[in-house]
Amino acid sequence: MNTPIHPSLRSFEYRASEAELADLRRRVAATRFPEKEPVDDSSQGVQLATIQKLARYWATDYDWRKVEKRLNALPQFITEIDGLDIHFVHVRSAHENALPMIVTHGWPGSVVEQLKIVDPLVNPTAHGGKASDAFHVVIPSMAGYGFSGKPTAPGWDCVRMARAWAVLMDRLGYTRYVAQGGDWGALVTEQLGVQAPAGLIGIHTNMPSALPPEVTKALQTGGGAPPGLGAEETRAFERLVFFFANGLSYAQQMANHPQTLYGIADSPVGLAAWFLDHDLLSYQMIARAFDGEREGLSRDDVLDNITLAWLTNTGISSARLYRENKLPFFVPMGVKIPVAISAFPDELYQAPRSWVERAYPKLIHYNRLPKGGHFAAFEQPESLVSELRAGFASLR
Repeated sequence: MNTPIHPSLRSFEYRASEAELADLRRRVAATRFPEKEPVDDSSQGVQLATIQKLARYWATDYDWRKVEKRLNALPQFITEIDGLDIHFVHVRSAHENALPMIVTHGWPGSVVEQLKIVDPLVNPTAHGGKASDAFHVVIPSMAGYGFSGKPTAPGWDCVRMARAWAVLMDRLGYTRYVAQGGDWGALVTEQLGVQAPAGLIGIHTNMPSALPPEVTKALQTGGGAPPGLGAEETRAFERLVFFFANGLSYAQQMANHPQTLYGIADSPVGLAAWFLDHDLLSYQMIARAFDGEREGLSRDDVLDNITLAWLTNTGISSARLYRENKLPFFVPMGVKIPVAISAFPDELYQAPRSWVERAYPKLIHYNRLPKGGHFAAFEQPESLVSELRAGFASLR
């Protein structure tokens, strides 16, 4: 375990009790399921067959101790920032001149999302890279998520978390660093870019806020695509139309009445179904995993993340970020520092280079990936690691 280098940092490990795990299995086994959906697709949400396969595996074969061991093998700490305990993983590279990087997860996520990328970033020579590719890695749990504290008053939004992350990096002694994020982590990371604290030299995101004004207006008015879009831009626009029309029910509920979601605090399967219903392509990939296909996420990956949220009872506290958020989705925020972008094909929209260049005046890297979706670090860790090495190469 690394020794904390700031007096406010406390070493942290977590071990669930056997009673907690037995209670989880009992609750999963006792789930009262509804009838099958009256359609043969996922248009009405998470399908009964998928959630029953998940429940059977969770109650009988899933082993939480495996991911718990992986987590506790990494240096973890808690520090109080702005009145709230913030949990984080902090792994330093043995390579000289490693570049510090703070990586932020999203919803429905946790630091579990980033576990696959830690060693390739910290120890690149063991994973096909060069010593000059090395990073020191900091992965915080967002406020209300995982092992971080649960806010007891309003105000912990992406802007505030970005300020807290700058404090964290300062406490760790990093005077020159970069930041990365996807999903909510993308908004936190871009807000870091907007705030441009001393020491932050660049950011990377796999979910850019890059919609041109005319595209945003067309989405808001529902009047069809703006004129002059190219083929890639048209595909991106059509994906956004689909997402805003069919993929926001969970976000609207959490933005309006997160406290009403008592079912996800009381039922593990209820929590699992809520987490699975994020975006269609991610859900379809997860459903294939529970059908026995090996692609992107495994069954254990999916349940590692859900089980962490269950054991920490953070289903509702994490949902409140949607209520707290005042930032529009995908709209440029005015980041003036260097930005690297990786555009995955199964993201909510695959950002065209033309839009990205307009949004980020200091674009230092852009690449369209052939495979991968919304949770890039979780699904395609090798690709994301390669992107981070390339994206920040010019800043070393």
